[in-house]
Amino acid sequence: MDRPSAPCVTLLDGFTLEVTGRDRRSTADLPRGVQRLVAHLCLSHGPTRTATAGHLWPDVPEAHAHGSLRSALWRLNKVAPGLIEVSGSALRLAAGVRVDVRDLNDWAQRAIAPPGGADDVAVPDAALLGDLLPGWYDDWVLLERERLRQLRMQALEAVAARLAFLGRHCEALEAAYAAVRAEPLRESAHRTVVRVHLAQGNLAEALRAYDFFRTLVHEELGVLPTEQMTRLVQDVPRVRRALHVERPAPGGVVSRPGAVIASRAGRRPT
Repeated sequence: MDRPSAPCVTLLDGFTLEVTGRDRRSTADLPRGVQRLVAHLCLSHGPTRTATAGHLWPDVPEAHAHGSLRSALWRLNKVAPGLIEVSGSALRLAAGVRVDVRDLNDWAQRAIAPPGGADDVAVPDAALLGDLLPGWYDDWVLLERERLRQLRMQALEAVAARLAFLGRHCEALEAAYAAVRAEPLRESAHRTVVRVHLAQGNLAEALRAYDFFRTLVHEELGVLPTEQMTRLVQDVPRVRRALHVERPAPGGVVSRPGAVIASRAGRRPT
């Protein structure tokens, strides 16, 4: 007889609680209050009952909030007994419960840390998934969503740089473009793309990536790339001239070699 797998909570791209390998509890199966309780404990570190009740039910009297918390704990225990441990006034997830956000956080911290072995640079699927709990607008969710977004992009950029150093340029570009897709106007992500192309010896591709970003930020923000970005390509003028980037064509139409980069970055050129 197969042993049941450890409970697993998914918060990236939506809430899901998997109690065993065969018993999947989706958003529709659990009351909203129970979902919010589980999500809050996944994103917290041993909060007290009072703090949890205050975060989840901030607009009601304290006694009412504590009553709602007791009800949510009772309902959750019926669905997933043992998922939450109570120690004095503190609440926490039971040992062994897997949370995708925690896995992502652990990977990102390793990726940003000083270089380790080649095994440390693999990009997990979780790093390429969507935002934390889309459609949830609680303050504690919004703050954690932005923290994770920034952390994931920094980790992807760090992994891309490390992969390029190891000569794994294709994987490095995948990680770099994942950061670009997450935030198309983030210059550091585009700088990473340019650096990977330069490391691979693809000067023309590096210039295409640079010119795509220059056009993008000029059209979207009315600014130019920083000097830090421009320095990456300033020493290859002959290749740059050969690209004829942004040269007006007959009839006043502007040539846009950056269209290739636009499609890879998940945007349509304008």
